[in-house]
Amino acid sequence: MRKAEVHQHGLLAGHLTQDEQGYTFVYAPAYLAATAAEPVSLTLPLRAAPYVERVLFPFFDGLIPEGWLLEVAEKNWKLHARDRMGLLLACCRDCIGAVSIHPLETDA
Repeated sequence: MRKAEVHQHGLLAGHLTQDEQGYTFVYAPAYLAATAAEPVSLTLPLRAAPYVERVLFPFFDGLIPEGWLLEVAEKNWKLHARDRMGLLLACCRDCIGAVSIHPLETDA
């Protein structure tokens, strides 16, 4: 299992998890309770229920670099282009825009 914190404007917005069933994104309760909370994406509106998909959510997949920058990331971190979560965790701590991805250590 791999897990990441998803930050919006520097605030913890939620958690993204990959396991053998696929991907789960859930907003943090404190973020949902904030008056200034806004969704990380229009495709992931604010809600308490988790979002579950077999493949990486298109919004998060879109944060991963493309072209020559993707090739640099694959070589430097020895990741395969199909390892979308691995690329997201390695490359998206300092993205252009409001969202950043921060890897979390897991026991599994």
